Amino acid sequence: MTQSLMVTGGAGFIGVNFVYHWAEAHPSDTLVVLDALTYAGNRGSLAPLERAGRIHFVQGDICDAPLVERVMAEHAVSTIVHFAAESHVDRSITGPDAFIRTNLEGTHTLLSAARRAWLSGSGREHRFHHVSTDEVYGSLGASDPAFTENTRYEPNSPYSASKAGSDHLVRAYHHTYGLNVTTSNCSNNYGPYHFPEKLIPLCLTRILDGGRLPVYGDGSNIRDWLYVEDHARGIARILEAGTVGEVYNIGGHNEWANLDIVRLLCQVMDERFAADETLATRFPKAPQALGERAASRIEFVTDRAGHDWRYAIDATKIERDLGFTPQETFETGLAKTIDWYLRNEAWWRPLLQ
Repeated sequence: MTQSLMVTGGAGFIGVNFVYHWAEAHPSDTLVVLDALTYAGNRGSLAPLERAGRIHFVQGDICDAPLVERVMAEHAVSTIVHFAAESHVDRSITGPDAFIRTNLEGTHTLLSAARRAWLSGSGREHRFHHVSTDEVYGSLGASDPAFTENTRYEPNSPYSASKAGSDHLVRAYHHTYGLNVTTSNCSNNYGPYHFPEKLIPLCLTRILDGGRLPVYGDGSNIRDWLYVEDHARGIARILEAGTVGEVYNIGGHNEWANLDIVRLLCQVMDERFAADETLATRFPKAPQALGERAASRIEFVTDRAGHDWRYAIDATKIERDLGFTPQETFETGLAKTIDWYLRNEAWWRPLLQ
């Protein structure tokens, strides 16, 4: 059965990867991308799909209720996949207002529009899928069990607090109004189209451009990493077979300390330059082109305020109930990520500050 999906934030990192995944897996479905094109949104990332007529792109703000309602009506939207969010913790610390507006007010605008469109007697089958984060659960100690769907919310940054609030709004619209919703809380993603302010693309592009590699504190903070295509597969599986009203945690079973991540990236990049002499010509500022190892560019910087120490996802539920497991290991996913950035300098070069 064909359907019409509206993907909010579909020009951002995870949204773009989901759009490509869904377009390939469901070629007869209508795909509408609604994105405000803030600094982290890049319409060019979707250019092949736009040229092929596979998506309808709408530039707009999810807080704009008349726009949201018009787009939903024009395209007979039956599914919303909600990625649109302010997501960078550092930015939330220095400027929390934008996070409250987009993550809370924007989510409520979408829920209200969905309620009016789908629960007004139309009888249309529908789904509102909300994409959230493991950060809503707070921080773990070294021996604490991983986050489950029943872990108490303890957000520690304006970003995670705004996402926690949006999670509660989604839940409330299901229990109060009967809106068909699902939510996924995911661990750290990495992969193609990742804006270079996050750890892996930041360090990768800085190696290629000869910059320093900043590591917060002593680098001991631990994250659970998931290749973005696996995340897209997990969301698709929830849309296809997930139980309405349920929350599913999507994780990679892949905990790494930040410093170890950067060191591994440096090692792999050293190996790439050693195996391919053309890289030194293409990237003359890279440490390898100057006879240095990438790890020589690591520098420890003042730790982030309120920095959560460890995140880890227990993905037992989605594995047991929906049969989903990641396909990529961290090593294979990192290799694919590096390959993509080496092939797509024209995408990331203009984004460097």
